[in-house]
Amino acid sequence: SFAPVSSHLFIPSRALELQPFSLKPLLRRATAYDSLERYRKAYVDYKTVLQIDISVQAANDSVNRITRQLIEEDGPEWREKLPEIPLVPLSAQQHRREGPPSAELLQARAEKAARDAERKAEVRFTAVKQEGNDFVKKGQYQDALGKYTECLKLKPEECAVYTNRALCYLKLERFTEAKQDCDAALKVDPTNKKAFYRRALANRGLKDYMACSSDLQEVLQQDPNVQEAEKELEEVTVLLRQSLANVSPAKPRTTVPITEVDTLVFLYSLHRGRCSFCLLLSSVKG
Repeated sequence: SFAPVSSHLFIPSRALELQPFSLKPLLRRATAYDSLERYRKAYVDYKTVLQIDISVQAANDSVNRITRQLIEEDGPEWREKLPEIPLVPLSAQQHRREGPPSAELLQARAEKAARDAERKAEVRFTAVKQEGNDFVKKGQYQDALGKYTECLKLKPEECAVYTNRALCYLKLERFTEAKQDCDAALKVDPTNKKAFYRRALANRGLKDYMACSSDLQEVLQQDPNVQEAEKELEEVTVLLRQSLANVSPAKPRTTVPITEVDTLVFLYSLHRGRCSFCLLLSSVKG
């Protein structure tokens, strides 16, 4: 009597738990998946078999057949729906091709390495950002700066980190750096309200009241209910008026009243000029 198909899955899977990348259990499980029409999992196991031993013709034939099947089912994007194909360590490979690995294998390795690196970077980024946030809550802004800087090395386009670091610079009264971080945040997200508000504070620290006022007005245009921005705008408007009032006006020209003009000199000037100046003779004393 034949064993049920489920046992054909269970037995090789159990064997693979005890000895990963064992050729025969992998091939048996692939065949079982194939029989159940679970083609994606069958494909993965057959491809794993071929990494162990490229000479297994049954696996080669099955991969070609399942590839056609999956293309029919899923179209050109069929590879994206596959489970991840594990990379077999060299120690488990029995018959390897002479020469360089196939382009497909190289691509699989590169994609896996990229995914692994991305996952590690994401985990690291989340942890370091949280450390920075914790430092901010404790008022340790210099320590938070280092953490946010490390975050930006991992993810240079993360808008929230720029605005967080800008806050630290503001607390440390490093207004130029705070403004630069807000500028960077606005390049990533041109409507970021927090970046506009913190840049306004940086501009106030730099005594650029006109730019500060402009940023605050942008904040209030986006959200008229931001009371902090409204209060800041009132204060900076006063400062702007004071700064304009304190600008030294240019010295007025000194006007010297003419009480007497030498007639000869005046006539000489008229001779070199135009006849219309003759109208001025009536006002000349001589």
